[in-house]
Amino acid sequence: MSVLLLQLAGPLQAWGSSARFARRTTESAPTKSGVLGLLAAALGRPRTADPSDLAALRFGVRVDQRGTPLRDFQTAHDIDTGDAFPVSERFYLADAVFVAALQGPHQQLAELLQALRRPGYLPYLGRRSCPPSRPIELNLHQNLELEAALEAETWRASEWHQWRRRDESRVTLELLIEATGETRRADMLRDQPLSFDPAHRRYAFRGVRSSTATVPNPRALQTVAHDPTSVLRSE
Repeated sequence: MSVLLLQLAGPLQAWGSSARFARRTTESAPTKSGVLGLLAAALGRPRTADPSDLAALRFGVRVDQRGTPLRDFQTAHDIDTGDAFPVSERFYLADAVFVAALQGPHQQLAELLQALRRPGYLPYLGRRSCPPSRPIELNLHQNLELEAALEAETWRASEWHQWRRRDESRVTLELLIEATGETRRADMLRDQPLSFDPAHRRYAFRGVRSSTATVPNPRALQTVAHDPTSVLRSE
């Protein structure tokens, strides 16, 4: 098995798992259905294509920079009649950064990596109004477990965010890992895609476990030993 790491960073992100009608919410971290939809678009697949091969990949997320929740109001009018549609609420995450991981067969992940470098359709972070601000692809690791790959990856938070935590030489980040086998102690999230078909979208539940990883802070202040009496001593 191999692990493909993705960097999800942008001014706005929106990862809805139960967004419907006039209230479009977002989860606090990328959903599996949203990330697999991004990858299916990069492969150039139509929405009616079967996503089962992508859904079989194991999924995990590291929260490098939580971002700030943002609410927006949107209005629209019928182009023919001019009648106003109901005002809708759209929720986003502003200035968030995540590292997502997918574990599966090496050849399949290698194809996804190439698709991200030359995408069939432009990728976006949950909604079309949320373009990425950095390259999405990071690394493809062989013979490495998903958790180990997330723990070993460099901290990807924005430079200004790293500077704000410069007093910490190492930072603790949240991991959201897809549970396998025993799921009684896992949270359940309905974001396992069965169909992206706009006429009949379908999603199943999957288990998600929360843990943490500690990574170095590249902006940490260096502590230098200082002896104020050293100038008083002769060599």
